[in-house]
Amino acid sequence: MNALAPVTVIVMRAVAIVIAMLAASAIAHAAEINAFISTAIKAATDELLPPFERANGHTVHASYGPSGALIPRFDRGEPVDVFLTDSAAIDELIKRGKVVGPRTDLARTGIGIAVRKGAPKPDVSSPEALKRALLAARSVAHAAPAGGSITASHIERVFQRLGIAAEVTPKVKLAAGGPNGRVSALVSSGEAEIGLQQVSELMSNPEIEVIGMLPAELQQMTTYSAGTTTSARQVDAAQAFIRHLATPAAVTIYKTKGLAL
Repeated sequence: MNALAPVTVIVMRAVAIVIAMLAASAIAHAAEINAFISTAIKAATDELLPPFERANGHTVHASYGPSGALIPRFDRGEPVDVFLTDSAAIDELIKRGKVVGPRTDLARTGIGIAVRKGAPKPDVSSPEALKRALLAARSVAHAAPAGGSITASHIERVFQRLGIAAEVTPKVKLAAGGPNGRVSALVSSGEAEIGLQQVSELMSNPEIEVIGMLPAELQQMTTYSAGTTTSARQVDAAQAFIRHLATPAAVTIYKTKGLAL
């Protein structure tokens, strides 16, 4: 038995060295990914990021906001490996040589209409019904154009198309945009009677109820896409992250959050 002791010690040391090498290799391959992500898809990515990080050992540093707020930050030089925002913004970044094409389309959503949970639910199923509901409401909330929202200008055009801009605009409450300036917060707090925003953002607030979508002839559908930036420091990890966001399991999560392709 004593004669085998040195052999056992050597084997144990070899195993320890192999384990240490594997651990070092894992650390070497772990990456910190900087991602700019649209608030509209935050509810889904909140669920998608943790399993990706656990499976790959990477860390994703996500910054959320509308594309109109994120792109200026990117242009000012903030480090970004992955950009996930509306497809029009991604296409423009590809055109400018800031994002590697082609883009990867992930999800799609439209503008929903919400009231505070338990509040009366007006009919919004047609343009005329929506017009009556907006005129009857004491206050209406949508995102502020200055915050970089891609829905604000469209909603303002909807008021114009319905011929009620003069009546509705004075009672509009503007949300700053981003995760800390949501339209749904104005509705759940009682500051606004009706809120209009992309339905994926509205659904993330359990204190409100989505009562419908903008009628088809007034609707704006937005596709959300991802791309690796040309300045990415973690290219392989960024591409792996985008692949994770496009898996069938991810698509299932998008659907539960008011997003689909």
